[in-house]
Amino acid sequence: MRIISGTSRGRRLTTKRGQSLRPTSDRIKESIFNILAEDVRGKTVVDLFAGTGNLGIEALSRGAKKALLVEKGRQALRVIEKNLSACGMQDLGEIFPGDVDRAIAMLRKKGESFDLILMDPPYGHGLIEPTLRKLRSHPIHHEGSILVIQHDRREPLPDDPETWSLFRQRRIGDTLISFLTPKLLNPNPA
Repeated sequence: MRIISGTSRGRRLTTKRGQSLRPTSDRIKESIFNILAEDVRGKTVVDLFAGTGNLGIEALSRGAKKALLVEKGRQALRVIEKNLSACGMQDLGEIFPGDVDRAIAMLRKKGESFDLILMDPPYGHGLIEPTLRKLRSHPIHHEGSILVIQHDRREPLPDDPETWSLFRQRRIGDTLISFLTPKLLNPNPA
């Protein structure tokens, strides 16, 4: 696993493989960022289910202004710290050690809003729908935000016609990469 492009191009990232960690492959990551192209430069990014920090760090390498990496696994948090340090991005990348639901609620309460939301939940755990519900009730995005969800093709996106609109999808093996934009923000979140 390596940084594909930008200021840290070619840097190898630390990874710890196990049942709880499935790093995004270089092929999938390259596809995501080729589709996003210049939509990363100068943007604020949140990497939900960050794992090794692979996606958030790639965004920083490609010119993102800042990235918040949300992860609850202790082993994964240590890996993210090592990877940010190895790429010299400790000042641009912030780690949120905790559950994604709690992170979204806290970020909304603080009035945070992100241009790019990267979401790569563990496959087969049914986390896409509850995370989308949380983003609907606690929006941390704005009208121009992009949400990228990496998911198993056997776990399709839930129908969410009120909040998100799918504008592009790419399949690589058993993985789908879904690109969405917000339709309507809830002005009175619960």
